[in-house]
Amino acid sequence: MKDSSISKFFEKSREDRLNIVGDFADLSKTDLEILQNENGGISFGKADKMVENAIGTFSLPLGIATNFKINGKDYLIPMVIEEPSVIAAASKGAKIARIKGGFTVTADESYSIGQIQVLDVNKQDAIQQIQQSSTEILKLANSKSNTLSKMGKGAKEVSCKEIDTPSGKMLIVELLINVGDAMGANVTNTMCEAVSPLIEKITGGKALLRILSNYSTRRIAKATAVFDKQEVGGEKVVDNIILAFEFADNDVYRAVTHNKGIMNGVISVANALGQDSRAIEAAANAYAAKSGRYRSLSKWSKDNDGNLVGELEIPLSVGIVGGIANVHPVAKVCTKILGAQSAQELACVMTATGLAQNYSAIRALSTEGIQKGHMRLHARNLAAAAGATPEQIDEIVKKMIEQNSISLDKAKELLTQI
Repeated sequence: MKDSSISKFFEKSREDRLNIVGDFADLSKTDLEILQNENGGISFGKADKMVENAIGTFSLPLGIATNFKINGKDYLIPMVIEEPSVIAAASKGAKIARIKGGFTVTADESYSIGQIQVLDVNKQDAIQQIQQSSTEILKLANSKSNTLSKMGKGAKEVSCKEIDTPSGKMLIVELLINVGDAMGANVTNTMCEAVSPLIEKITGGKALLRILSNYSTRRIAKATAVFDKQEVGGEKVVDNIILAFEFADNDVYRAVTHNKGIMNGVISVANALGQDSRAIEAAANAYAAKSGRYRSLSKWSKDNDGNLVGELEIPLSVGIVGGIANVHPVAKVCTKILGAQSAQELACVMTATGLAQNYSAIRALSTEGIQKGHMRLHARNLAAAAGATPEQIDEIVKKMIEQNSISLDKAKELLTQI
């Protein structure tokens, strides 16, 4: 039975950490060599084929969040992020959550929404004509993916809606497509483009935009967890966390920062596994405003025993096949470390990570403040920027904190004194 609760993982050497992760995920020697590669696992040759006008590559730190138990299964979670304290905070949140059984998460099937903008038509007649031809439209769409069709997935529904614009009403035809374990952007766009001439023929109109929607409201993931009130810090801290949540839920300026903290967790995992982080961010922020005003993505309350209860619900368009996840060597190894066997399982993990991160951030804000732990890690970055060796960094950090002076100039001053 795999156990992600690893004591003092942060104190271990890189070699020990790699050995632990390697044993947990059954990594091969080649996998470990990819993780040890100093250029981030991708050569310039590969980068040059991935984007235009390439001149180099850019690496970010890859870390492992521990302690996660999600739907009864233990995970070590790869996270890629440049911000200090995020991975530690997620691990701490998961450690508290696992006392009461960890995270319970559900995720919808992977339905993608494709949109076709139709102009110059009688809207009501066109809607009726499209509905009558829906079987023909779906058949044509599904002819563009033999793989999905053989799996019983693919395009499932055709629907229409009218929208008001400054240029007048527009007809939008939407395809609902089960994309399986893929993120689904390419197949959705392909199907939209394939059926647009047929839709023009049926309606007599002109199809303009033919594109997927990244607002993935048919791919919702919901996570819940109970955090033991004593481990949280007692009844008063629980109450303060709920008050902090109410602040975020009712003030847009606080809500944006609150949700950014959630996305620290979600996007770190997305980065590590080669997901489309921009699509995920855009969908989450739209979902935060679904009520008509921008609110907290998470909810915090307490149960009958006074324990803290966290909930997070977000749209997540992710995949374990296709895209960069199958191209980037490090993303492929991170996928192996995580061990998610479906897009839904990956969505569950990412949502749990976001909730764990949110717990730790909101608890810190409700108690000692966010800067205490954050500035210690920031001090390490400043010491390194000042030119300190790994052996000198701890001493400089200790002195900066003791003197309550954390800056690059102070780090340089202390370095000259050592």
